[in-house]
Amino acid sequence: MTARILIVEDELAIREMLTFVLEQHGFSTISAEDYDSAVSAIQEPYPDLVLLDWMFPGGSGIQFAKHLKQDEFTRQTPIIMLTARGEEEDKVKGLEVGADDYITKPFSPKELVARIKAVLRRTAPTRLEESIDVQGLMLDPISHRVSVGEQVLDMGPTEFRLLHFFMTHPERVYSREQLLDNVWGTNVYVEDRTVDVHIRRLRKAVEPSGHDRLIQTVRGAGYRFSARL
Repeated sequence: MTARILIVEDELAIREMLTFVLEQHGFSTISAEDYDSAVSAIQEPYPDLVLLDWMFPGGSGIQFAKHLKQDEFTRQTPIIMLTARGEEEDKVKGLEVGADDYITKPFSPKELVARIKAVLRRTAPTRLEESIDVQGLMLDPISHRVSVGEQVLDMGPTEFRLLHFFMTHPERVYSREQLLDNVWGTNVYVEDRTVDVHIRRLRKAVEPSGHDRLIQTVRGAGYRFSARL
């Protein structure tokens, strides 16, 4: 099935280039040049991924990312930020509002396509069918839900995959590099700092039930999922 990608970019030349490159690589595209047209484009069939510029008329990429994450039909939609802003603080800000990756202009078409494929691959639902229960924290790969009792916890696809890896590999310390390889996959363009951002988001998602204590930082080594204190 062809992935459908929404391009939100106000510069016509860049928008046309992105459309050409993606369609040459087998993706289907829709595009928007400002905030209102981007919001209007979010309808069935929903996009499988959003390429999102940092700034455009009528709003910002940060605002639009928040809009997507607040809608039950698009909260799981992966986002790649496209921007000339390369400062680390901006990257973290984009990741914290729900972006799955971040590409700084200028970038090569080859890099863009590689990142899109990597994000689509790692945000695909986990195929293993067994539910996992750790101290009342239940992860169900079939429904792609994490719950505690009757309460379903809200988390993004990357946090789901990270939690799934932790729950199936407890009591072992993993470095950021090992987590990148196992959760994000090898040969992807993701910085080590990205792991810290998603760990924080995962802890926040499971904090209401007190299960954030299971995700432990091991100073100088990495992270561990453990039911032991």
